Amino acid sequence: KVNAAERLRESFARRSYTPLSLNIGSATDAYQPVERRLRITRSILEVMSECRHAFSIITKSSGIERDLDLIAPMAAQRLAAIYVTVTTLDTDLAGRLEPRASRPAARLRAISALAAAGVPVGVLVAPVVPGLTEHEIPGIIRAVSEAGATFGGYLVLRLPHAVKDLFRDWLATHEPGKSARVLDRVRAMRGGDLNVSEWGARMKGEGIHAEQIRAMFETAARRHGLDPRRPGLSSEAFRRPGEQLSLL
Repeated sequence: KVNAAERLRESFARRSYTPLSLNIGSATDAYQPVERRLRITRSILEVMSECRHAFSIITKSSGIERDLDLIAPMAAQRLAAIYVTVTTLDTDLAGRLEPRASRPAARLRAISALAAAGVPVGVLVAPVVPGLTEHEIPGIIRAVSEAGATFGGYLVLRLPHAVKDLFRDWLATHEPGKSARVLDRVRAMRGGDLNVSEWGARMKGEGIHAEQIRAMFETAARRHGLDPRRPGLSSEAFRRPGEQLSLL
């Protein structure tokens, strides 16, 4: 959406608009490789900065470091917080699971850069793949905490619609020996299905495997001082586009 920044500015200008914290990247990563050329995310952040609008970002890309010049000053005003997604610390597995995303070491460096700039930064361990990556949770929490992350959460693998067939194919190609175990555990956490849509269950799952993952994450988070809650952001400084000029 190449006109995203313009449409956002139009929304902020409406007198009916109520400034609540916005999240960027919860459905599609805001720092895909094409962002280097299109700079859509940066244009959105420029509007956020102009209007002093609170936001959070979820990304698995070290490309976010490019925009520290915008993010850090806003973080100092309690207007910005970042989640960096970490699925695995295994470079080879990461390359096969997420071939177009930054490798684990680059994500840890991004966490360090954000923290050093004073930006509240946390981790989203996601997706936890039962039977493939859940054993990495303690190591991921330790690594991100050492890098500077101070809060975080996790999400368990979901396989809705066409995603289930894509993931089955991926398992058959890259992890054929673990395919049955992974899919069996996903079903065990989803009431016998590969996906459920209920809000309370779709992100974390249910049953013994879901409880084991929850306990593993919470234990590691307590050990390394990772807060389950994101730092609060403020909407008090919000100003509509051009508002500061009208006061002159």
